[in-house]
Amino acid sequence: MDNLYTVREKISMGAFDDRLERVYESKAEVLSQRDRYIALVDDFEEIFGARDGIRFFSAPGRTEIGGNHTDHNHGCVLAASINLDAIAAAVPSAGTNKIRVKSAGYNMDVVDLNELTPQKSEEGTSAALIRGICARFKQLGYNIGGFDAATVSRVLSGSGLSSSAAFEVLISTILNHMFNDGKISAVEIAKISQYAENKFFNKPCGLMDQTACSVGGFVKIDFQDTENPVIESVNFDFSHSGHVLCIIDTGGSHSDLTDEYAAIRKDMCSVAQALGGETLRDISKEKFDDNFVKLRLLLGDRALLRSMHFFKENERVALEAQALEKNDFSAFKKLVIESGRSSYMYNQNVYAKGATAEQPVAVALAMSETMLAGKGAWRVHGGGFAGTIQVFLPKDMLGKYIKAMQGVFGKKSCYVLSVRRTGGAEI
Repeated sequence: MDNLYTVREKISMGAFDDRLERVYESKAEVLSQRDRYIALVDDFEEIFGARDGIRFFSAPGRTEIGGNHTDHNHGCVLAASINLDAIAAAVPSAGTNKIRVKSAGYNMDVVDLNELTPQKSEEGTSAALIRGICARFKQLGYNIGGFDAATVSRVLSGSGLSSSAAFEVLISTILNHMFNDGKISAVEIAKISQYAENKFFNKPCGLMDQTACSVGGFVKIDFQDTENPVIESVNFDFSHSGHVLCIIDTGGSHSDLTDEYAAIRKDMCSVAQALGGETLRDISKEKFDDNFVKLRLLLGDRALLRSMHFFKENERVALEAQALEKNDFSAFKKLVIESGRSSYMYNQNVYAKGATAEQPVAVALAMSETMLAGKGAWRVHGGGFAGTIQVFLPKDMLGKYIKAMQGVFGKKSCYVLSVRRTGGAEI
């Protein structure tokens, strides 16, 4: 069992390079990750002292490619894990029955495993996620135990890249490998993580974020049966498309938008329930169309518009996946633009209710359309209302595009991403 000095030396000398390359995929990236993991060991030692048996874990962020706000109504999504990740250095803490997690930039979370019920005072905190994950592990008959962990993340909070899901998958992955020999599947990890966010964190999220972070690569996910989602890998090499994927952070935060997100789900479900279902996936498009006038009188226009978005967006996911499988990137870009327009016009999640003076996502979309019309594709990214947009653009336009965006949204607003094939993992 190596001590921290030995671990640092092994990382520095490249002894773990094969493990790092399995996750980070490029030799150049491995070199930068060496320094990152050595710094994480330093953080761990400063917080918890010199300990033997340190282990390393990683969970990626994700980008939603298609299926904006469809998963919570049991629809289909197209997503991919990305190269930005959260990592942890962890050691079991035998006999304490407590989990201590210190994430860079945040106060330490301490969770007593003797108390695994939701705590009202913890709602909206990372401690709630840790407690909820442990509770679900135990409910399902899996092992849990105490550990100490230092974490650091490159998945920006409020960026629409699912920093919370990456953290959830990271904690679940530690418990999976440290106490369950890694036997829990990636899909089960995703469901456990979603449970914690729904029941303990008190955010009514769908399952897309956690699945994309946990499984890895391009994935098409059908959530019609949420207990057994159908997950299909999409065979597409984006690096040969001649395009780059950019996320533009417009500076808005998702932190106070829980009610806006919840209203989308509530509106869609209200239509389904009026027609005898629970979610829109239970209802046919034909039945929705046949009852359109009645539904409008009963529920109002916004619920209908959001439901119209769901039905078309659900169909679009399959078409996008087919376009990628056929290497028809032009068709794919047209579908991305259609998706963005539907989110803007029908789902209405480009800016928050009442926001008139500040609509940064709308500005970013307008700028992108002006610059990239006929050449690229653009759409609101993730939950919407604030935060980020997603753009596919030709490589030769990248410099000009980034310069324009940085001029409006700041030097740190543009992120050029790659798709990571590995989900949550022990390094």
